[in-house]
Amino acid sequence: MGPAAGELSVSSENDKCEEVAEQTPEQEVTTETSELETLRAALETAEQQAAEQREAMLRMHAEMENLRKRLMRDLERSRKRALEGVMKDLLPVQDSLEKGLQAAAGEDASIESLREGKALIYRMLDKLLQDHGVQLIDPVGEAFNPELHEAMSLIPSPEHPRDTVIDVIQKGYQLNERLIRPARVIVSAGSGE
Repeated sequence: MGPAAGELSVSSENDKCEEVAEQTPEQEVTTETSELETLRAALETAEQQAAEQREAMLRMHAEMENLRKRLMRDLERSRKRALEGVMKDLLPVQDSLEKGLQAAAGEDASIESLREGKALIYRMLDKLLQDHGVQLIDPVGEAFNPELHEAMSLIPSPEHPRDTVIDVIQKGYQLNERLIRPARVIVSAGSGE
């Protein structure tokens, strides 16, 4: 049988102590100095890596800020161009209104010619709105929809089912499926009983 595990452990500890005791003070200083130099080199490397990472982060932050500014400029430019297109399309309507006012001021203006001029301008404006994605909301006879309609009053009506739009006070509009203005309506409260 060999030595017990506890005895082996004690003897290896004794061997280590003897090795340390055998070292001269100069060897101890040299060992400590080399460990200190290794730690200093590792610290310098870590500090250099941290500085590089910080510089890379600052560069990335500056790039993101420049990208944000560029996107804001592009968005503003796009808005201006879109508005410019709508305004350009509105100019013929403005011209027609001006000519209509001049014609109405003339001595030979008739009610019929004024009516025709107004109808022409209305069709021009309606086409322009449709071309730019504006949809009319005119819900007479439809079920009341609070997402698209604003009830101005409830009126008992035996001729209409409950919550049905009886009349439109002001038409509503949507732009590209988004509500711009709800239709202002009068809604049936059901029979008058």
